[in-house]
Amino acid sequence: MITASIVSYILQEIRLLPTGLVYGLVALLVFGEAALFIGFVLPGETSVIIAGVVASQGHVNIAILCLLVVAAAIVGDSVGYAIGSRYGEQLLKIPIVRRRRAAIDRALEGLRRRGPMYVFLGRFTAFLRAVMPGLAGMSKMHYRRFLIANALGGIIWGVSFTLLGYFAGSALTTIEKYTSWLGLSLLGVIIVVFVAIHLLRKRREASREAEWASDDDSTKQIE
Repeated sequence: MITASIVSYILQEIRLLPTGLVYGLVALLVFGEAALFIGFVLPGETSVIIAGVVASQGHVNIAILCLLVVAAAIVGDSVGYAIGSRYGEQLLKIPIVRRRRAAIDRALEGLRRRGPMYVFLGRFTAFLRAVMPGLAGMSKMHYRRFLIANALGGIIWGVSFTLLGYFAGSALTTIEKYTSWLGLSLLGVIIVVFVAIHLLRKRREASREAEWASDDDSTKQIE
């Protein structure tokens, strides 16, 4: 009950915001995920799901929200593509990007092998969603091929996550009524599992970065 009540409190505070401001904030966060690299800090689906929950309570229109999320995703990624096409090499020098160099190299390799399909699939992974448009531009992928794959991914991603929040919000009242110590215990287990997975991914990523740095040093010594 405590957890569900906290969620209700947060949603109540959001509902106090003007409708236009809610639309604007969601659009900005989704647009900025790739265009402004906000995705490194806050994955776009977080704001989309929350907005969907707010829509389930009648504060914003779900149809307008879906259209807005899809449009912001497509336009934001197109801006990210343009930035990558023009400033790709400089972007790789940004500290937050440089620390992910091993993952960046794997993403570039994925683009070379699968092209537009990789762009489409990247929409459903937080890290790739933030960097894929810029990398596609840097790799000189034809914009029309990028746009088609990105638009398809944006439509499916935007509508599905918005509706996920919408239907989850519809069940919030029931959750508040029936949440018990068992539910809270299950929530605790889920949190522990997610933290463990996050730490494991960080460890693997650090290991790959070390391998990449080692290979790079070896290459420089050979040269």
